Amino acid sequence: MAALCEITTAAILDGGGLGWLTPPGRAVLERYFNGLLLVPETRFFVVRDETGQIQGCAQLVRPSRNNEAQAQTAQIRGYFVAPYMRGRGLGFVLADAVIAAARGLGCRVLNCEVPETQKSAIAMFRSLGFVEWGIHPFYARNHDGVIRGLFMTMRLDQPPGIETPAPGFSGSSVKPYSKEEKESSDLVDLPAPASRKLTLYPAIDLKDGACVRLRRGEMDEATVYSEDPAGQAREFAQAGCSHLHVVDLNGAFAGRSANGAAVEAILGATDLPVQLGGGIRDLSAIEKWLEAGLARVILGSIAVKDPQLVKEAARAFPGRIVAGIDARQGRVATEGWAEISELNARDLALRMQDAGVAAIIFTEITRDGMLEGLDLEQTADLARRLHIPVIASGGVGTAEHLRAFRRVALEVPGLEGVIVGRALYDGRISLSEALSIVEGA
Repeated sequence: MAALCEITTAAILDGGGLGWLTPPGRAVLERYFNGLLLVPETRFFVVRDETGQIQGCAQLVRPSRNNEAQAQTAQIRGYFVAPYMRGRGLGFVLADAVIAAARGLGCRVLNCEVPETQKSAIAMFRSLGFVEWGIHPFYARNHDGVIRGLFMTMRLDQPPGIETPAPGFSGSSVKPYSKEEKESSDLVDLPAPASRKLTLYPAIDLKDGACVRLRRGEMDEATVYSEDPAGQAREFAQAGCSHLHVVDLNGAFAGRSANGAAVEAILGATDLPVQLGGGIRDLSAIEKWLEAGLARVILGSIAVKDPQLVKEAARAFPGRIVAGIDARQGRVATEGWAEISELNARDLALRMQDAGVAAIIFTEITRDGMLEGLDLEQTADLARRLHIPVIASGGVGTAEHLRAFRRVALEVPGLEGVIVGRALYDGRISLSEALSIVEGA
């Protein structure tokens, strides 16, 4: 990590490193790279010199899983080699590895964007077969002012009859991709929708250190199901769950973490990725919980009251910030559902996507804990409008509710998973059956 931060700082000072104009400091860079490793659909590459020291890095990024139209397209991002190590061929080694990985994933098109100031990178990508298809006149800013950016692309398959445009082409030499060419090419078959694996998130809601479930978000209607949250987490893990969803209910109402000991016990009881929401309202609290072992932090009320904080958190911890949107008949609820705002859930979801969150958890609180079924209409509408994953929550009471969710999710790729609570604790659905339905086993 020290070497990675060092070369990144050098690249930033040289005018090209992950978008920063001024080195942000070691702690920020460490958080950035640690978070990057958790970002879905992103592969991170490093290149080492003959002594084994890291001297460059790159990211291979694929579209989110709901973007079926670009499922076979990928992009190179964050590509650079330490300024003092350029000219030794390391850039080619790094780029070749990324290209090979893209091919191995079945990608047919690989894109990249290069600032005009990075002349050697432009020359290298050209030599590897990338071609420019456009120029952005206001691509970015550096200390000298506005700079242009080159959009470059590379075909990884080359079906018969398709011409490879020369560097600097105007676009006129690209022929339409005809039906005959499609049939003659080696297309990679995408998984059939029925085989798509979704994620079941069993819920552990904490009140006064115990596992409870509320009805319609009312704290005075809490049912206690277990006095041992860590034991409950172990049960979920042993049953085959792949993730856990934890909410600090006291914290959500108080505006600060209130069940810290119980959360820490859960983290100590299982290696499953855990996402936590409730009472997390500032960067220091976010950092504390991520360093404690959380996979993701859920920001709820603060997303409404301080969207700038969400943006800062998403940048500092990429892939690890989730927005929890709780709504009562479409209007966003905050402060543990005690307050109803005038903000529409759809508008907030779009704002959170723009802020850079990794996913949205949507709960229609009039259904939460009522076992009457998810609000699939609202949830699917959100998923269709976003390009980040949406997790459904609130109302699952029967196996048929989960089957209905899966049917909708197969038609709406943006639906990534579902949170289930009371129905599991009441025994209305067995955990094995829930997993089988949701995961498509």
